[in-house]
Amino acid sequence: MNQSEYTSKLDEFDYLMNDPEADPAPERVWEVLAALSFHDLSHGTAAE
Repeated sequence: MNQSEYTSKLDEFDYLMNDPEADPAPERVWEVLAALSFHDLSHGTAAE
């Protein structure tokens, strides 16, 4: 996942969690979180 795709996933996660009109389907939330987590782990940018 490149930086643009990563940013897009962050935006999607923000939308799912914070937009009152979004349908935060649990399976989609977990898919986005998994993609973000995999990117962070593969680039050594784990939160401290």
